[in-house]
Amino acid sequence: MTNKFLSKITIRNLSLISLITIALSSCEKTTSTPAQLYDKGVFIINAGNFFDNNGTLSLVSRDSKTADIDIFLKENNRSIAGGITDYSEVDEKGIILVDNSTDGKDVIEIVNARTFKSIVSIKGEIDNPRKVIKVGTNKAYITCWDTFNADYTYKQGFVAVLDLVSNKITKKIPVESGAEDIIVIGNLAYVGNVNARPTIKIIDIQKDEVKESIEIGTGPNNFVLDAANKIWMTTGNTIILFNPTTKTFDLKLKAGINEKKTPNSLCISKNKKTLFYTYNFYDAADGYKLKGEISAIDISTGTSKTFINRTFSSIGFDSESEMIYMSLIPSYKQSGYIFRYQTSGTLIDSVKAEIAPSRFYFK
Repeated sequence: MTNKFLSKITIRNLSLISLITIALSSCEKTTSTPAQLYDKGVFIINAGNFFDNNGTLSLVSRDSKTADIDIFLKENNRSIAGGITDYSEVDEKGIILVDNSTDGKDVIEIVNARTFKSIVSIKGEIDNPRKVIKVGTNKAYITCWDTFNADYTYKQGFVAVLDLVSNKITKKIPVESGAEDIIVIGNLAYVGNVNARPTIKIIDIQKDEVKESIEIGTGPNNFVLDAANKIWMTTGNTIILFNPTTKTFDLKLKAGINEKKTPNSLCISKNKKTLFYTYNFYDAADGYKLKGEISAIDISTGTSKTFINRTFSSIGFDSESEMIYMSLIPSYKQSGYIFRYQTSGTLIDSVKAEIAPSRFYFK
């Protein structure tokens, strides 16, 4: 379910600097690379409205209250044709997962991570992409749901192997239906799902093969690593700590006492001592409005409490600034907002984003 912003340096200024350098030292050549526009900051993944296919990426500097909107359009003079489900970077290439509402039109957009200029659009290789993660040099895994059955049930999911040298999908590894979150520890990738399946799949990333299947609980998702390389995750209304060495639970916690609410969007503090998560539900009695709060778990004691008594759609922790980022989606037809909080729970500020801000990539 990682991102940053820098101030812009114009081509004119760069040219002027180069000319001055040459004039002062004609016998020396500069080998330094100037900072690019997208070297630093927080990327906001705006999912967009699914049927409008209008997902975008925004970039906000840690010291700015204004986001640089639709940076893909800005750098490439064309829009992303679909919703955006994830963004990540592998060896200076940015990978954008595009989920179009029409079957067969989903795309992997690959850009230069420093300039955001398009490198290639990979079409017709994936359906319903969900998450992307680095698994090796010039190599990434992408979890996919595949297309739905005629009755809108899930087909078997898969993990697409992306070679970033050839920019091609080289293999599709079958996993559980509803394949969603993925995390890598050493030479193994752990894959969860959102289809209420009780197992996670463990993939050997050197062989690109499923090594093992472990029963763990309903719909394991929202993976987060702690300082001991153990995996915190959600399963239904529960948060568990999975030990990949023993392949057992070290801890199992109720997220809260309200059975209507579900934990989601799990993230961890920089010191690895606190877990934060959304604890929401859709209120059928009030037009299915999203309601809930942000909760926190003290890892040392296993106790949970309400951290911020306000409804947000997603949450992310920026270890560089030690700020907590939260997204608010008023509707899928208008701009959303990002709220930044201190770890004490004090509001810092808010930033206007685009439609349906859903995830963050901290760079």
